Amino acid sequence: MKILTIANKKEEKILRKKTADFDPALLKDKKRRGEIDEILKKIKETMVKANGVGLAANQIGLDMQVFIARIPELEKEEIIDWNFYVIFNPKITEFSKEKNIDEEGCLSVPGIYGSVERFSKIIIAGQDKNGKKIKFKADGLLSRIFQHEIDHLNGILFIDKAKNLHKAEIVKNL
Repeated sequence: MKILTIANKKEEKILRKKTADFDPALLKDKKRRGEIDEILKKIKETMVKANGVGLAANQIGLDMQVFIARIPELEKEEIIDWNFYVIFNPKITEFSKEKNIDEEGCLSVPGIYGSVERFSKIIIAGQDKNGKKIKFKADGLLSRIFQHEIDHLNGILFIDKAKNLHKAEIVKNL
């Protein structure tokens, strides 16, 4: 699957549109469930191939409220595995007063980075890949990834919030 980018005006229009709510009842229909599982597999594969940590459905042209995120599981500062999250209809139900600023990039805005202020901790609610209601706390990098992906689903790009936008510097080894 192709990741949409702001370099193409038609694609940017899709990226800036709020996605439709997902009907979790579709996960109970065997035929639809197979289709949705295939979509989730393609989103995950596309994200991993692009070396991303999150990908919202609209980033590959789908009009549905779902994203997949991943965060490394570390042991002695080495990645030993990845924890994946699939969240349908995500909503932030609570957030900390504390915020932090960190640099972000985006697969749909390639080569551009900027400083974005986000809540340090959030509580997120939605449905998992089985349609079961979920609610849990996220902090640190996971909180930042979730907020970035929820923004995507609402048609908001990180460049709309970022300060100090800059292009990635390419370092060449001679």
